[in-house]
Amino acid sequence: MSKKIHRVTDFKNGGVKIKKNTMNEETFKVRAYGFGELAQLYFPNITKKSASAQLRSWITNHTPTIEKLQTMGYKPGNRLFTPAQVKVIVGEFGEP
Repeated sequence: MSKKIHRVTDFKNGGVKIKKNTMNEETFKVRAYGFGELAQLYFPNITKKSASAQLRSWITNHTPTIEKLQTMGYKPGNRLFTPAQVKVIVGEFGEP
């Protein structure tokens, strides 16, 4: 069964929703996320602590991503990603 991905611009909520058509309708919305919250979306089958460590590793070991995030005010230890920072992460690593 193939999965179709639809991008829907959501001007009312100021973001972009990414909708996957699967058996379980899943929608990813670009918004502010806690670090651990976003990490668990990328790594749903491991603990929050491990997921956070893995996402942190991805970010710090991928120079273009860390540079873009730092221009947006990201610093190691931040607990929250802004919607703009989430767009950068999703742009670099794909949708969770």
